[in-house]
Amino acid sequence: MADYLVRGLAFGGSVRVFAVNSTETVGEAQKRHMMWPTATAAVGRLMTGGVMFGAMLKGDDKVVLKIDGGGPLGAILVDSNARGGVRGYARNPQTHLDLSPAGKLDVGGAVGKDGMVSIIKDLGMRDYFTGQSPIVSGEIAEDLTYYFAVSEQVPSSVGLGVLVDTDNTVLAAGGFIVQLMPNADEETISKLENRLSNIEPVSKMIQRGLSPEGILDEIFGEGNVEILNKIPVKFECNCSKERFAEGIMGLGAEEIQEIINEEGEAETQCHFCLETYSYSKEELEAMIDELQS
Repeated sequence: MADYLVRGLAFGGSVRVFAVNSTETVGEAQKRHMMWPTATAAVGRLMTGGVMFGAMLKGDDKVVLKIDGGGPLGAILVDSNARGGVRGYARNPQTHLDLSPAGKLDVGGAVGKDGMVSIIKDLGMRDYFTGQSPIVSGEIAEDLTYYFAVSEQVPSSVGLGVLVDTDNTVLAAGGFIVQLMPNADEETISKLENRLSNIEPVSKMIQRGLSPEGILDEIFGEGNVEILNKIPVKFECNCSKERFAEGIMGLGAEEIQEIINEEGEAETQCHFCLETYSYSKEELEAMIDELQS
C-alpha cells in the first residue's frame, strides 16, 4: 500500500487529528543514506512527524524540523511541504547503539538530550516563523509534543513509530498527531487522555497492518472521526543542477575562477538525497561570463 496521510476532526470538531503510514518514504531515506537501525528510527520518526507538520500548511508553504541533542547521531534535518512531500537526513547516518533496557532501539541515546527542537515555517511571506523548545527525551514524539505545548500553545499528543528489520530495511513506519481545539471541554479532554493512555505503541499498530484511518479508530473508536482529506506521501527532493548552480554563482566570479584554477571543475552533492551534480570548466566559465555581464 502506497504511503498516505489523513487529516480529520473528532469529538464534534473539538479535536484535530492527523495519521500517516510513511513506511516506503522512510525506507527510501534509509536506502539512500544506508542508515543503520537506530539512525533509521530517529530520522524516520522526525520525517513522519514532519510530513504531518507539512499537512498543517497550505499551498506552497514549507516547514523545516531540526533536532540537535548533542548525541552521536548529530543533527537531524527534515523538510516537508503541504502536498505530502518530505525529505530528511542525519549528520551521522551510520549510527547504531545497543538496545535500551526495554529492548527497544535507543533513539534518545543517539539523539541526545542536550539541545533544541527548531521548527521553521516558510509561509511564503518575507519573514519565516521560527519556534524552539528544549529536547525532553530525544525520543522525538515527546519532544514534538512538548514543542506544541511550549511554542505554539496547542495541547497535543504525538505518536511516532519505526520498525527496522534485521537487514536494516524499514518494516513499518507511521504516526499520529492529536490536537485539542479551543472549544474542547473537560469531558472531551479526560475521554481523550484515557484513550491515549490505553492504546498500544504506534509501531505495533502499523506492524498489525493498520491504515492511517485504522490508527484513528484505535484512538477514538470506530466511526468517531470525520476524515477531511487524504494526501499521498512520498520522499521528495527539490534539488536540481540549476539550483546548485545558483549557489555556485553566489560565491562570486573570483571564487569560481579559483575553483577552475585549482580543480578544473566543480562537484556538489545534495545532503538530503545524495544526488551529485558536476559542472565542467566550460560551465563554470559561462557562470563567470554571466556574473560579469
